[in-house]
Amino acid sequence: MVFPVVFLKLADWVLYQLLANSCYRAARKMRNYGFFPTNQTLIRSSSQLHAASLFPSVTKCDLGNGRSFDTLVCDIHGVLLRSETFFPYFMLVAFEGGSILRAFLLLLSCSFLWVLNYELKLRVMIFIAFCGLRKKNIESVGRAILPKFYLENLNLQAYEVWSKTGSKVVFTSIPRVMVEGFLQEYMSVNGVIGTELHTVGNRFTGLLSSSGLLVKHKALKEYFGDKKPDVGLGSSSLHDHYFISLCKEAYVVQKEDGRNYLSSVMPREKYPKPLIFHDGRLAFFPTPLATLSMFLWLPFGVVLAIFRILFGICLPYKLAIFCGTLSGVQLRFQGCSSSSNSQHKKGVLYVCTHRTLLDPVFLSTALCKPLTAVTYSVSKMCEVIAPIRTVRLTRDRKQDGVTIQKLLSEGDLVVCPEGTTCREPYLLRFSSLFAELADEIVPVAMNTHVSMFYGTTASGMKWLDPIFFLMNPRPSYHVQTLGKVPPECTCAGGRSSFEVANYIQRKLADALGFECTTLTRRDKYLMLAGNEGIVHETKRH
Repeated sequence: MVFPVVFLKLADWVLYQLLANSCYRAARKMRNYGFFPTNQTLIRSSSQLHAASLFPSVTKCDLGNGRSFDTLVCDIHGVLLRSETFFPYFMLVAFEGGSILRAFLLLLSCSFLWVLNYELKLRVMIFIAFCGLRKKNIESVGRAILPKFYLENLNLQAYEVWSKTGSKVVFTSIPRVMVEGFLQEYMSVNGVIGTELHTVGNRFTGLLSSSGLLVKHKALKEYFGDKKPDVGLGSSSLHDHYFISLCKEAYVVQKEDGRNYLSSVMPREKYPKPLIFHDGRLAFFPTPLATLSMFLWLPFGVVLAIFRILFGICLPYKLAIFCGTLSGVQLRFQGCSSSSNSQHKKGVLYVCTHRTLLDPVFLSTALCKPLTAVTYSVSKMCEVIAPIRTVRLTRDRKQDGVTIQKLLSEGDLVVCPEGTTCREPYLLRFSSLFAELADEIVPVAMNTHVSMFYGTTASGMKWLDPIFFLMNPRPSYHVQTLGKVPPECTCAGGRSSFEVANYIQRKLADALGFECTTLTRRDKYLMLAGNEGIVHETKRH
């Protein structure tokens, strides 16, 4: 009986708040936009300029050494982040934490969100994005998906002030669960005060808690009492001015325009913490227009992915490359095919960087010869549609060594010693097992680029990985063979297996412009999925 009561409360709120309080406002906005667009724009611009003039720009803040003991307060929306709307982040929650249907409903809400005030907009987006979702799903989105988009939209000017202060507290009307994970993990925040959501059991109802939408200046007074924070950062909105006026020093983050856009963009090398792992399917920032484009493309993308899979399975290599190119797949190949010169008639071991499950397939296609791929875990679906032979490893070093030796005696073999995929320009630690077993090793630098969907996931349905990758309008694969490893750099030349693995990792990183790390598959899954990435099969007794 809980959810019927929730929906009755929602209906009552909609009738009163949405209709009674918003009809007049909507009519007034329509009149203003319809008959006086120029005047309205001028009024809005002049009010923002007047508001900004009350406080100096954030660029005027003194960043001297004495800031290390100061306390800074600010909002994440419009201050730490450059994006002017929080809609894309709610879309990420709806799509990644919910479903494609929920994301579509949120997109449809754009048709009337523009006539609502800030509080009503936020309430509607919260309800659509959160209603019925499990707490653990939202926590996973906040930990593994949203940080990538937050980092890409950080405001460099605001962050420079943020990084110089000692204690930082964020006050925001955005749901706390959406921002707390990022702020704690990447921004070293000391406190996050945000809007709390109502829950029943382990699910969100989509409604606010009894405390309602957070009012920043009231929350600041409750948090600090009579003490004033040292520095306050706010946006050019009038709503922020009372909030930052309660601080000893107050600065405004100016709204972006053509002049200061580049100066506020955060370059990757200045990220507060390297972005190595992230999850989720969406590879673009889901603004309303971009999300609409995705939904319009989706039916064509599914059909196109099926045809691309059929090209790879049914057609000869040269013809498959030609048809794939016509369909938009870009395959760039550098290097040449290597043949085995071993007296023991062993095959060549191709050691690849791991970007998607399709790495061995694109390598086989680029070389125009059949290869066998060894994998730690692959779904039955991927095994069925794979145009090359795949063999599973067991993670038992001795048994896997025997398997690889046997496969090398039968022909050329592909192995990805990282053990899992990584989307960012980093290489994970290489397993040294392959170096002990092969006489002829060819490093292969592989990289991919997508514009709409990622073809990897740590917590989603992995059997859809190849389909999502091939659903992109113009997915690209870069394959570069680096030539055989010199005999003196192999185990046969007196090197240890660890030295060989590290040597090949560094060689591949240099070819791609990537950075080497000592992180492993276990580190990735503990961060993104909260487990070690190992599926334990239940044995029947």
